Amino acid sequence: MNRAHSGSYVWHPQTREEKEAVLREMHSILASPQFCNSKRYPAFLEYIVRNTLAGRSELLKERTLGVEVFQRPATYDTNTDTIVRYTAGEVRKRLLLYYSGPGSDSNIRISLPVGSYIPEFCYERGYSEEHGVAKNDLEATFPEPAAAAPSAATVPDVVQPQHVPPAPRAHTAADPARPQITPHRHSWMPWLVAALVVVTAGGGWWWKAHSAPPQSAVDAFWAPVLVDSRAIEICTGSSVFARNNYSGVTTAGKDLDYTFVSMQIASAIAEVSSVAVRSGATSQLIFSASTPLTELREHPVILLGAYNNQWTLRLLDPLRFHFAPEPQEIILDRMQPARNWQRDRSLPYSSADDYAVVARFHDPTIDAWVVALAGIGRNGTETAAQFATSPHYLDLLQQQLGAGFGNRNLEVVLKTSVIDGKSGAPSILAVHAW
Repeated sequence: MNRAHSGSYVWHPQTREEKEAVLREMHSILASPQFCNSKRYPAFLEYIVRNTLAGRSELLKERTLGVEVFQRPATYDTNTDTIVRYTAGEVRKRLLLYYSGPGSDSNIRISLPVGSYIPEFCYERGYSEEHGVAKNDLEATFPEPAAAAPSAATVPDVVQPQHVPPAPRAHTAADPARPQITPHRHSWMPWLVAALVVVTAGGGWWWKAHSAPPQSAVDAFWAPVLVDSRAIEICTGSSVFARNNYSGVTTAGKDLDYTFVSMQIASAIAEVSSVAVRSGATSQLIFSASTPLTELREHPVILLGAYNNQWTLRLLDPLRFHFAPEPQEIILDRMQPARNWQRDRSLPYSSADDYAVVARFHDPTIDAWVVALAGIGRNGTETAAQFATSPHYLDLLQQQLGAGFGNRNLEVVLKTSVIDGKSGAPSILAVHAW
C-alpha cells in the first residue's frame, strides 16, 4: 500500500519503466563514496532491491540473506554470526548519509526500515528545475496515489495509481437542485486542536532531547564499533616463556601448546569486555596466530598487543603511527620520520617506561572498524586499554580533537611509567585524526 509522507510517499513500482528508474537510483547509490569502497554493502543492497522489485520478498530473511549474499552454510547460527544484521545496520546508516548529501537531489529514494530487510522506495513529489524535469512530467510517470477506500477489508496490498476525478463544482443560491449548506460556526475548532497537538508533541520532543544525558566520551569513542548490539572480536596474541628475551617471553605460534597471556593483557581483555557488555554486545576472544584474515571480516575487531599480534602490525602499518618490523620494537611516525618512541633497553624490563598506540579506524582490508590497543610491551597494552575505557582520559582526548570525535579515524601515542612491573598513569604524547 502506498503511504503518504510529507512531500513524498512510499510507492510500489509496477511498470518496467518505474522499476528501471529505481535501478538507476540504486546504481547511483552504489557508485557513491558511501558504498563504492566496499564489497559487502553494495552486494547486500543490490540483492534486496532486485528481489523486492521482482516480488520475491520471501527471500529477504536473515538466514536466506546469509546464505545467498555472504555464502554462509544453510545451517549457520544466526545468533552468533550476526553479519546480516550488522550489514543491514551499516547499509541503513550509509543510505541516510547518501541522502544527506548530493543524493538528496534525487526524486526517488531507497531506504531500509529498522527491523526489516525489505527496502522501501519513496517518490518525492514536486518540481526539480535543476534536473530539467517538470512536475507534470514526473507525475505522468509516478502519479500520486488515490485516496484509500473507507473499508480496510476492500483495500488490496498494492494500490495502483488511479485517475482522480475533478472536484464537484460549488453550488450557489441560484442552483435549486442542491440545498444551501451553512458552515458550522465552530469550524475553527479542528485547527485549534491540531495546533495544540503539534505544540504538545514539540514540547515533549524538546524536553526529551534536553533532559537526556549527554553522550559520554567513552560512548563516543566506542560508538562506531558498537553501533548496535552485536558481536565483536577481541584479537590478542599469546606467549610462551623465553628467558633469553628482554621481556622474558616470546610470541606463541599456532602450533605451540601451553600458551598464556600476561596479567596485563588479561586486564586489558577485562576492560574491553566490560565496555561491550554495557553496550549489549557480545565479545569473542580469538588469538592472532590462529586467526585468518577471513575471520576478521566478520565483525568489528579489537586488537590487543603489538609485537605479539601479527594483525596489529599489519593493519596499523599504513597509518601514521605504526610499529617498526621485528626485531626492532619502536613506534614510528610516518609524517615525522626523525621522531620515534622505544623502551630503554639499558634498564630492566620491569623498570623501563613503555609506549603504546591507541587507534580507532575503519580498515578497507577487512571493511570493518578496528580498535587497536597496542603497547610495545605488555605494560603499554594494559595502559592503552585503561585509556580507551576511562572517562577522564577520553575527555582529555575529546577536548584535543573537538568536533567529530565520535566518528573520525584517530591515533594516539601514549607513555606509561613502569615501576617493579606495574604500569603508571598514561600521558598523551601525540594525536592524529582524519
